[in-house]
Amino acid sequence: MVIPSERVERGSQRLRAADRIRDARDYARSRANGRRLSSSTLTVELTRDGTRSRLGLVVSRKVGGAVTRNRIKRRVREWFRRNRAALLEHADLVVIPRKQSATLGTRELWRELDALVARGARR
Repeated sequence: MVIPSERVERGSQRLRAADRIRDARDYARSRANGRRLSSSTLTVELTRDGTRSRLGLVVSRKVGGAVTRNRIKRRVREWFRRNRAALLEHADLVVIPRKQSATLGTRELWRELDALVARGARR
């Protein structure tokens, strides 16, 4: 049996609609004005003109089947949820996994994301 207070705790950790980039215009703005940081497995577009930190995901079919793509998206969302407070304020992050990212474990993917965002913060 689930206690109602546990449901509230779980729900409070979710990414709200305001925490996600959902509009095509925001993706286009990130592409045009954002700083693009790449590694062999990921590309991150970092834009610092938003009102709050938000996450956008662009996962191509080249990465793999639906199960693989959804797994990567879940891992990136969890990384963002856990690190949102430590990230740059008012930054939009668009994460674009490459085909090689399907072979990474969760910790390796998170290390890669940490490294790219830290590199973007230095500039």
